[in-house]
Amino acid sequence: MKYVLALDQGTTSSRAIIYDETLAVKGVGQYSFEQIYPQPGWVEHDPEKIWQTVQNAIADALTDAKIDAAEITAIGITNQRETIVVWDKRSGAPIANAIVWQDRRTADTCHRLKAQGLETDISGKTGLLLDPYFSATKIQWLLDEHQGARGAAERGELICGTIDSWLVWKLSEGASHVIEASNASRTLLLDIASCTWDQQLLDTFSIPGEMLPRVVASSGNIAEATVAPFSGVPITGIAGDQQAALFGQTCFSVGEAKCTYGTGCFLLTNTGNQVVRSTSRLLSTVAWSIDEQVTYALEGSVFIGGALIQWLRDNLSLVEHASEIEALADSVPDNGGVTLVPAFAGLGAPHWDPEARGTLLGITRGTSKGHIARAALEGIAMQVTDVVEAMSQDLGAPLARMKVDGGASANNLLLQMQADFSGLQVSRASNLESTALGAASLAGLGAKVWSDTATLQTLWQNDSDFNPALEPPLVNRARQTWLRAIERAGQWSS
Repeated sequence: MKYVLALDQGTTSSRAIIYDETLAVKGVGQYSFEQIYPQPGWVEHDPEKIWQTVQNAIADALTDAKIDAAEITAIGITNQRETIVVWDKRSGAPIANAIVWQDRRTADTCHRLKAQGLETDISGKTGLLLDPYFSATKIQWLLDEHQGARGAAERGELICGTIDSWLVWKLSEGASHVIEASNASRTLLLDIASCTWDQQLLDTFSIPGEMLPRVVASSGNIAEATVAPFSGVPITGIAGDQQAALFGQTCFSVGEAKCTYGTGCFLLTNTGNQVVRSTSRLLSTVAWSIDEQVTYALEGSVFIGGALIQWLRDNLSLVEHASEIEALADSVPDNGGVTLVPAFAGLGAPHWDPEARGTLLGITRGTSKGHIARAALEGIAMQVTDVVEAMSQDLGAPLARMKVDGGASANNLLLQMQADFSGLQVSRASNLESTALGAASLAGLGAKVWSDTATLQTLWQNDSDFNPALEPPLVNRARQTWLRAIERAGQWSS
């Protein structure tokens, strides 16, 4: 039996999952780590704590599977994407905490570059928009704000990368400084047509090219893990978390789409070898690169998804456990006129308003916990529907169906709302952890555990389907109320 180890390094925890040749889970380890909020709108992680939790998760997964590291055939990695680390090339020590994808500290820099008229050219090359979400302005900020950092970078003493780069560096004990293509496409520095770093973009963001890792394929012989307990185990698969989920959901054909309900919500559609340029402020991105063939995707990112349920639990104490939110929301027949826009970190696609803030509207003396819980689930589904409508417009045709995964997709009420508001069939995978599954699938392909994607398709299983059931007039009324609430959320800073 061959075993593949998937490392799923997410926003709030690090997981290690061991799969066998049938993609059955044999062992799991998971460790959470601290979220650091130095100022409002700032979000950081300690890179060394991330590495520590990854090591701990690996140890637990091996114990759970009752195997040792020598029995691992290949390692796959998937990771939070735009989060950036800068570290010393010799010592391997980070110069500061990682700046997380949710961080908004570089909003002013993005506004300034937009005012200079640079967004069109940048978007044309990268497929992205000028937003603090992406990595380039985070790197620039670290170089400018940490004493001596820029000079050290220009002397070749500092290097940087997304979390996949950091983990490969650690696993290989500094032998490999690489970044996988889908992760590289999230930096605002990659020309996605050629999958190469663009010198003009580097100049725009004042980033020395010598800092950047080498861009590698998503599947194949990428690097070698030599740190204990490994001894030469190959790293053969890497993808950013959302691209990994697209692969794990076996969306291998043009037009197939998935949405992952995690901390945020991320809808991606496979566009094949074509870069589809959005007119609806969605993103064109690399899905994966295999055998020198690049597959692209169209993406819409919602910043706050499952994090809204965590907020209701931790900040408002509406429920004790996140799993209780469905029953609470289902305790009332409707939202009681309440609308919740969870713009805690601004609004993502297709609005892209970094100044918008969370808005709770329609509260009366009769508003109950159930109404707020139901409005929260509707707020998640409505945000995804905004993306579905924009994506259908860009593709010139409606999506046929949407495969879903992630922790919040276990919520039946949420998925029924999603089907009702979007008008799509929503298909939930049997394995909700499609992100780790995708990393394992890419690694297994790279190590020849599976011969081709057709084999992987035979291993994918559907759990259940949710079909639209709400009458169109009710859907239209709900959508209009939602869009008015979005306007209110965007007026916060004015």
